[in-house]
Amino acid sequence: MALLHGLQTGLNAIYPARCLTCGSVVDGDFGLCGRCWKDTAFIGGMVCDACGTPLPGADGGDAPHCDACLQMPRPWDRGRSAMLYRDTGRKLVLALKHGDRQEIARPAGLWLATAVKDLVTANTLIAPVPLHWQRMIKRRYNQSALLAKVLAARVDRPMCPDLLQRYRRTRSLDGLGREDRVQAVKNAIRVHPRRRHRLIGRPVLLVDDVMTSGATLAACTRACLEAGSGPICVVTLARVAKDA
Repeated sequence: MALLHGLQTGLNAIYPARCLTCGSVVDGDFGLCGRCWKDTAFIGGMVCDACGTPLPGADGGDAPHCDACLQMPRPWDRGRSAMLYRDTGRKLVLALKHGDRQEIARPAGLWLATAVKDLVTANTLIAPVPLHWQRMIKRRYNQSALLAKVLAARVDRPMCPDLLQRYRRTRSLDGLGREDRVQAVKNAIRVHPRRRHRLIGRPVLLVDDVMTSGATLAACTRACLEAGSGPICVVTLARVAKDA
């Protein structure tokens, strides 16, 4: 044990742990420095029960909804996000999604577990939002699946990485308005025919990296419900919130 401790100490001296976003030396692996932690807008307190966006006021224990979700109800039951998509949160999402920074999924999955502590039931099945196979080949991994894997291990619930399929390739949703996003993903996602038995009558927790309009999560939710699932909840690492 003393030898192993000495080796670890030596490695830490040569390769010190670095902040996930700025690269500064930190106390432990997969962490953020004080400055980047301060610039991470973790979501807490009063939130919309449907989409997870922060709401003004103190958490009163009820299930409030934001104006957007009141005007256009979501097809899923409840939703949460770990942080806002800005500053450090935006950097983390982009690095995980496009920068091959797969190690970010490890702490991110723990933040997701905190966000969904009141959504997970004894029978919840966890599933990621899928990528089209051509995009999967280009990117080499599905960032949502990485997040779902860590989350599932943290909350001790089963995960089905290919429960959903994006069988029609869609254009990038970046820069599109809500209606254009809805049309882009319409009829593009379905439940894998060989995995349908896993969700019959069962609550499902869908996992994605970021929610903007919620169009993709809505398409995934409808696919699950049409296949016979139980209630659907959603969680994302980050949430775009205009007024937050």
